[in-house]
Amino acid sequence: MAPITTSRVEFDEIPTVVGIFSAFGLVFTVSLFAWICCQRRSAKSNKTPPYKFVHVLKGVDIYPENLSSKRKFGGDDKSEVKGKAALPNLSLHLDLEKRDLNGNFPKANPKAGSSSDLENVTPKLFTETEKEANSPESLKSSTSLMSEEKQEKLGTLFLSLEYNFEKKAFVVNIKEAQGLPAMDEQSMTSDPYIKMTILPEKKHRVKTRVLRKTLDPVFDETFTFYGIPYPHIQELSLHFTVLSFDRFSRDDVIGEVLIPLSGIELSDGKMLMTREIIKRNAKKSSGRGELLVSLCYQSTTNTLTVVVLKARHLPKSDVSGLSDPYVKVNLYHAKKRISKKKTHVKKCTPNAVFNELFVFDIPCESLEEISVEFLVLDSERGSRNEVIGRLVLGATAEGSGGGHWKEICDFPRRQIAKWHMLCDG
Repeated sequence: MAPITTSRVEFDEIPTVVGIFSAFGLVFTVSLFAWICCQRRSAKSNKTPPYKFVHVLKGVDIYPENLSSKRKFGGDDKSEVKGKAALPNLSLHLDLEKRDLNGNFPKANPKAGSSSDLENVTPKLFTETEKEANSPESLKSSTSLMSEEKQEKLGTLFLSLEYNFEKKAFVVNIKEAQGLPAMDEQSMTSDPYIKMTILPEKKHRVKTRVLRKTLDPVFDETFTFYGIPYPHIQELSLHFTVLSFDRFSRDDVIGEVLIPLSGIELSDGKMLMTREIIKRNAKKSSGRGELLVSLCYQSTTNTLTVVVLKARHLPKSDVSGLSDPYVKVNLYHAKKRISKKKTHVKKCTPNAVFNELFVFDIPCESLEEISVEFLVLDSERGSRNEVIGRLVLGATAEGSGGGHWKEICDFPRRQIAKWHMLCDG
């Protein structure tokens, strides 16, 4: 009976030992997991953000981990440059309590901030830091240009430029616009927003938010561009396009502002600027360019092969003189679009080489009710693309388009290529 009692005691001790080892294992696992989480958190905080620019909306930093030294609210930092006089507190600061839902200052209460007070404050903002950028000679030249072209006043754009040498970043702050024309005839107001492009590369294209029903929008949006060396700033230009949002059609273009950065010194700190908005350059070239296309009709398989080869002499679509063209191909049957294709975008060239082939299935046995439309467009990131030129090939098409289509029908299984002049889209 004694051996049996000993074995029972040993079996009773096994669960206790297993519980002790399980507790130690659980404590070790929890400690290891906590250590790994701390390591990942510290590595993430030191990691460089993977974006090319930072967008600060109305003074609120979207990426606080990278710009933690800046204020989340308020206007210009008072300690930007040593020895530089601080701007007055009445400058265009972010005051959430005094603005309406659209981000604008109320105009009904003259005590809170009337238009006369704003006019008295505005001249104080643009002090000695902008003598070169906003000299009387430059304003006089812009005024004479507008008087020569007899253009109506389209408003004024207020902005600031700054270069952060520590982070090697170029900072553009779009503050506000004043005196914009009303693009909506019914409500006699506009829904403005601003698109900005850095020329000539056009690598950076950004835009502000849309402000509803206002002719004096206050954006106060900051765009920070990384990776731009300071000596390269002198070779760049800033192009601003002021638009009014239209929900049911293409947005209305109010005007544009072009600011060459050559001769502008940003080493002394932030520079405040004001520029008159001028009418967009609507001077079109004598032609819309040419497009080389090749088509082949396969009667046995009832397919149409379309090859977009080249485009040449495309007109400029903006002040940079260069476009980012691509071609959209639409197939129509009895005036109804049944298929669409598009080529890749070719960057910054008026003479593009595409060499892209598309095959369309024809729903009927003949090409009498079939037509092909070619739209050459300029790629605009974040907005609607502008049509550079248009070409239609079909039985009812006029000019070279109709002749090319007749040859395709008369000589099936033969690839026929021709140059065509583009017309307005």
